[in-house]
Amino acid sequence: MAITVNIYYSGIKGNARKFAEEMVSSGVVKDIRAENGNLRYEYFYPMEDEETVLLIDSWNDQQAIDVHHASPMMAKIMDLREKYDLHMKVERYVSDETGVPELDQAFIKE
Repeated sequence: MAITVNIYYSGIKGNARKFAEEMVSSGVVKDIRAENGNLRYEYFYPMEDEETVLLIDSWNDQQAIDVHHASPMMAKIMDLREKYDLHMKVERYVSDETGVPELDQAFIKE
């Protein structure tokens, strides 16, 4: 059962994008992706909101998230969030192991 957390980082004057860029350029994102249990760690930019960045962060289970939260990586992330004065909105999802229902598959082009 994978757990996916969507984090919306918001700031002013492009700070959310600067944060995401520094997360990548500093190697923090690469290190997080290498952590045991990480399935996905990607940033996206909403087309209609230039002051927000969406992070899709997915893990094998809660234990993997707990280990990540206890890692030195979190101090780096928190320092950067403070540097760019970001605010967050968080959504959490648990995967549906049954897959896409057959009726919904008619709308999916692979």
